[in-house]
Amino acid sequence: MIIGIIILLLIILLVFFIIGIYNKLVRERNLVEESFSTIDAYLKKRYDLIPNLVETVKGYKDYEGSTLEKVIEARNRYSTASTIEDKVANENIISGALNKLFSLTEAYPELKANENFMKLQGELTSIEDDILQARKYYNGSVRIYNTSCETFPNVLVARNFAFNKYPFFKIENEVEKENVKVSF
Repeated sequence: MIIGIIILLLIILLVFFIIGIYNKLVRERNLVEESFSTIDAYLKKRYDLIPNLVETVKGYKDYEGSTLEKVIEARNRYSTASTIEDKVANENIISGALNKLFSLTEAYPELKANENFMKLQGELTSIEDDILQARKYYNGSVRIYNTSCETFPNVLVARNFAFNKYPFFKIENEVEKENVKVSF
């Protein structure tokens, strides 16, 4: 009888232990999703500014059409991205395209003198700073969550209840890592 009670208490303790791990993983997963939604909000804000920026650049007869097309195409792809992975990949494309767009100011000094363009560029720079901070927070949340999913005994609960790892938000676009080359 006493052995039965001890076994029952151990089973109850095990169940509460598993529930505690499960709840911790849920909290951490929700934190990751919340932190990505912050990035998502900043990205939407940035993408809303892009049409105005493109229209300002189009006002100059010698603008580089391929650069503008890449910016517009990347912006449109964002609206169809459904997963975090797709949005991260698209973010890398749009960042590279925007860097090329801003490099046009070196080739076209009259564009640099345009008040609208400079205002929009300033707003985008401010949003870029916000995105950078949000990415740091997101990556920190992902690190904590992924570590929890991979450490023992959490890994046993994570595997059984489909807690999957989240990707880090990395800069993969080589354009962002290299110096911008402007040719006339």
